[in-house]
Amino acid sequence: MTSSVLVVVLVSALTVALVMAATALWARREGRVVVVDAAWGGGFVVVALVCALVGDAPVRWLLLLLVGVWGLRLARHTLQRLLATDEEDPRYAELLDGQPFSVAVKKVFVTQGVAMWFVSLPVQVAAVSDTRWTWAVVLGVVVWAVGLFFETVGDAQLAAYKRQPKESRPKVMDQGLWRYTRHPNYFGDASVWWGLWLVGLGAGWTGLATVLSPVAMTYFLIFATGAKLLEKTMMRREGYPEYAERTSMFFPLPPKRG
Repeated sequence: MTSSVLVVVLVSALTVALVMAATALWARREGRVVVVDAAWGGGFVVVALVCALVGDAPVRWLLLLLVGVWGLRLARHTLQRLLATDEEDPRYAELLDGQPFSVAVKKVFVTQGVAMWFVSLPVQVAAVSDTRWTWAVVLGVVVWAVGLFFETVGDAQLAAYKRQPKESRPKVMDQGLWRYTRHPNYFGDASVWWGLWLVGLGAGWTGLATVLSPVAMTYFLIFATGAKLLEKTMMRREGYPEYAERTSMFFPLPPKRG
């Protein structure tokens, strides 16, 4: 089994490298680093597909289905957002601050490529392990479904808010799931990968050893390229600091009174 894990890990690394290289060329042509967001979800689907083809564990097809539903929805959503404007995302504009594209390759594409490979380790390992159909698989699908719900519904609610005329809509989106967390989509993203890790937990100690993968995904979504970075610009908007005072940043909680 050790040799099988090594093979799928190396093949997955090569796959991620090719995905990020193609994305970097796309970004260079578009003149915007933000296109990497559209490749994020789709890249995981490609990795899961490669793992399913290389692996031999029955659970690999379940993992491909779960990653596929999540990743293709996310890719479609981010691509629609990308096509709606020709401007750079404020997060990447602030991160790069006018630096040359070679810096973007190192800071964004290489970093996100390594992150994609590392976060997908539970899928890679489970695809070639003697994964058993245990309670962890069922629990993992439930957690995945909760995450997909938060991400899908949160994105839909935000899109509906943005379609309202600016003059008549509230200054801050604080309805629906956004009343309980300032980032339901990021919380949903993290939950999806905790669910996938639980599904792979049926592989025994090898599955357990990949726990740092969902930990890393959660860290990225909160502190690295997600919530914390986004809120640097959001806090400048009228009404957002007050919204932040009463609403949990990540984990859904009842809003504070007052």
